Amino acid sequence: MISLQFEEGIVFSLIKSKEKMAVLEKLNSANAIALEDKYGAHNYHPLPVVLSKGEGVYVWDVEGKKYYDFLSAYSAVNQGHCHPRIVGAMADQAQTLTLTSRAFYNDKLGVYEKYITDYFGFDKVLPMNTGAEAVETALKICRKWAYEKKGINENEAQIIVCENNFHGRTTTIISFSNDENARKNFGPYTEGFIKIAYDDIDALEKAITSSPNIAGFLVEPIQGEAGVYVPSEGYLAKAKALCEKHNVLFIADEVQTGIARTGSLLAVCGNCTCENKCEKQATYVQPDILILGKALSGGAYPVSAVLANDAIMGVIKPGQHGSTFGGNPVAAAVAIAALEVVKDEKLAENAERLGQVFRSEMNKYIATSNICTLVRGKGLLNAIVINDTEESETAWNICMKLRDNGLLAKPTHGNIIRFAPPLVMNEEQLMDCVSIITKTLQEFEK
Repeated sequence: MISLQFEEGIVFSLIKSKEKMAVLEKLNSANAIALEDKYGAHNYHPLPVVLSKGEGVYVWDVEGKKYYDFLSAYSAVNQGHCHPRIVGAMADQAQTLTLTSRAFYNDKLGVYEKYITDYFGFDKVLPMNTGAEAVETALKICRKWAYEKKGINENEAQIIVCENNFHGRTTTIISFSNDENARKNFGPYTEGFIKIAYDDIDALEKAITSSPNIAGFLVEPIQGEAGVYVPSEGYLAKAKALCEKHNVLFIADEVQTGIARTGSLLAVCGNCTCENKCEKQATYVQPDILILGKALSGGAYPVSAVLANDAIMGVIKPGQHGSTFGGNPVAAAVAIAALEVVKDEKLAENAERLGQVFRSEMNKYIATSNICTLVRGKGLLNAIVINDTEESETAWNICMKLRDNGLLAKPTHGNIIRFAPPLVMNEEQLMDCVSIITKTLQEFEK
């Protein structure tokens, strides 16, 4: 028997039966999908699997079938599903104090701000909630710095971005996106952006020197949504040097690539796994503005951050930017725990080692494959390219079969399948996943 107490104090006793209490029975996959289809906006096209539980590298659907998660919520769950240290920190703080807004101080935010700035080697952090919010924040900071520090006339600042970028879907961000599906019928668009080819240092130099109004260069160190495109060796360092030469801010969007995903703490770090810049790491590129999100909370809570040094962050004054939930006590506690897990469990090192194993094993298969043409990536952010057109359904059908075989992944750009498992995966699990992937691909060989 289930009792529900209503405001009027009337107690309704509901006896579970097939006729009266079907709504309280556990949903099956078909019913759960039907509910979303009927009551939710159709702004996503999910793989038809309904998940109800996650632990480590595994997830389970509502019928109890177990899967390897090879997407990690687009690299938000780097530390694995429901990591006990992260969940514990969230639960403890949620029972103490959840939200004050920034109208008042709280006893967690300052501790978190010191921790994260020390961790990544910056003077200041501006806390937000989502990746797109953090990108918008970085753009605002860059523009304000341009007017107040660089001397660009107000409303004339331009920011260079890369073609095929993905930084989110807010109005400003889609204004410089190539994705017409995300852009069409959402205009008018925000001006002030120059698009250039990715991984083209000559194009960047031409754009920077084309106008005295260039304020910043916003770039993903690896283009994830575009299909896991890794730039050529030295590209990021050369880009940063150009920005320094011309007094342009180098803005690194590491929402997806950061927090150990690519085999280093940040993708701009090369293979560096220390908490901040070290003298022996020659490939380290220090962004002027660093954008973080996703795995900053281990997937447990919306947490994002923008980091910069005082000369840049100092342009933001009270009332000029903010968020009711940004920097709340739960977010602060969760982010500290999430970053501690990355360091203590050496997840960057694990991602670097297992990424090499994965690409090596996949290349062995690709050598004799007709359906899969290449694998590319860094650390445990990888993708395979399917031998078909972007308009085909082959990659989708492969992901459906992978689901049937116990592994979850998702296509991007039609003929590319992205693979990004939680970084807590071990080699035995990885090799099991490689076996599932290759056996599945064999079913599609021509």
